[in-house]
Amino acid sequence: MLFRLSLIKELISTAAGAFLILIGIVIAQRAGHLVRLAAKGILPNDAITTMLGFNMVKFLPMVLSLALFLAVLMTLSRWYRDSEMVIWFSGGLSINYWIRPVLTFIFPVILLILTLSLFVMPWATSKGELYRTQLESRDDLATISPGVFKESGNGERVFFMESFDELGNVVKNIFVQTLQHQKLGVIVAAEGSRYTEKNGDNFVLMENGKRYEGSRGSAEFSTTAFEKYAIRIEANEAKERPPSTQSKPTEELLTSHNKTNNAELQWRFAIPISALILCLLAIPLSALDPRAGRSANFVLALIIYIIYNNLLSIFQAWVAQGKLNTIIGLWPVHLFFLVLTIYMFYRRGRQLPILPSVFSMRWLKKRPQSALSS
Repeated sequence: MLFRLSLIKELISTAAGAFLILIGIVIAQRAGHLVRLAAKGILPNDAITTMLGFNMVKFLPMVLSLALFLAVLMTLSRWYRDSEMVIWFSGGLSINYWIRPVLTFIFPVILLILTLSLFVMPWATSKGELYRTQLESRDDLATISPGVFKESGNGERVFFMESFDELGNVVKNIFVQTLQHQKLGVIVAAEGSRYTEKNGDNFVLMENGKRYEGSRGSAEFSTTAFEKYAIRIEANEAKERPPSTQSKPTEELLTSHNKTNNAELQWRFAIPISALILCLLAIPLSALDPRAGRSANFVLALIIYIIYNNLLSIFQAWVAQGKLNTIIGLWPVHLFFLVLTIYMFYRRGRQLPILPSVFSMRWLKKRPQSALSS
């Protein structure tokens, strides 16, 4: 049918635009957070892109779910605004006719969300945690950012490097403060580089600098000028942490029946289920007066989306804490919004029979008087 083809075509273009906008917002937010961590010296500069990639894969199911919801809502709202829905309703179609083309459009994406939620999202979370552990095992120099003071893991050294060369091997204007045997030492050098011995020990070699050493609270300091001075950099020992529930494969969650695993498993299934219910809810929710704006509908839709996801998070926490039976789980939330969707379809369906007559009356009023008399 013509309206199905035109609806699916517009849904695809609207969903693509909504997805690009949402993914851009998520990338900007996560990139800003990671850059702040790198500026503080918590995260190495070369790890920003990798961590951003893992975060994007982790948030991809939620972004796709919201993009589908907005696509259905925006497309049908435009049809109401431009009176296209009135034309279709006057042709004898009811609001239930829009269920099938919407399901045809969202079904492949729902399957993609299900695959991402069950398999790809835990894999990305696991790889992100493993990569973060590897970052923690790197030495102090690997996390230094230009122009930022960085304290070593044992608190005995403070590093400052003004700038790096293009390859990151040579640094300019080095400042190192050390505290050993109650002796305070300050090393200043114009240039330095990093090298590794055959036994695997890492050193930072400073050139053309001075070393000041003295006791705290004393004004007596010794000064030593040097051409080359090397400091051994020790690698940090990363603390082994057990894998989080979010990083466990779905197969493990299915075989291990405890409260936390059951809550996580139901959350993974809740993402595609909520996407399906929200897309169906968007059909009656998009109905509006053509003379009114779409702001109220979008505000209401976003509120419903936020409430839905927050309720899922609350019920997941209750299941994990044992406050709610795992058999009940997150299903009351889905059932509530499914009943709300059915009620909205029923309410809109009762209002539709008057639309053709209203449309006809408006058309008759706009016709010339001569045409009416004839």
